[in-house]
Amino acid sequence: MFMKKIYVFLFLLPLISLCYGQDTIRISHKNYTTVFSKSKKYPVMVEWWVTKAKVSCVSPIPRKDKFAPDPKLPEHTNLELDYKGSGLDRGHMAPAADNQCQTTKEMEECFYFSNMSPQYHSLNAGDWKTLEVFTREYAKQHDSVHVWAGNIGESKKIGRVSVPKECWKVIFIKKTNEWFAFMFYNTKDKPTGLKSHEVSKEVVEKITGFKFNK
Repeated sequence: MFMKKIYVFLFLLPLISLCYGQDTIRISHKNYTTVFSKSKKYPVMVEWWVTKAKVSCVSPIPRKDKFAPDPKLPEHTNLELDYKGSGLDRGHMAPAADNQCQTTKEMEECFYFSNMSPQYHSLNAGDWKTLEVFTREYAKQHDSVHVWAGNIGESKKIGRVSVPKECWKVIFIKKTNEWFAFMFYNTKDKPTGLKSHEVSKEVVEKITGFKFNK
């Protein structure tokens, strides 16, 4: 079933790429860059680096759930009321814990809605979180890790925000020259482990239209 859905995405790729070009805006912040869909109100791709220095400090900054519009795109990212009462999490692409050894500015930036998508809690607190921890552990061991994450499709809307059908992530470990890629269904299903979601980098490139370079 998973591969069947992938083939459908590949068939629709030219249309997806055209829509992305007309609909998205690229915004750069200090620790991440987001490609945000103005129609879906979620990022189709967020890119950042995780380093040993960013995740290994003695006194990490406390997390403060201060979700906010992106000041570089306020009209399309003022989404607090859309999420309210939806039953879905405000799922980070670039995680807060990747910024706890920076300054309060970087921590605040990662809570912009340009870095969020609606995720079911079973995904956000399950395999998605497991992959975030996995990435930070690799950064502590091998230093620089290049990460891309994003969202695809629409299962329904909460207010003006599309709930993505799938969430994906691609990881490159610089020191070991290793690639990892994953696609997750955004559902209420229980976590099944990272191996069940692993795909090739090339599959994610074909589905999303993005190219991932070291």
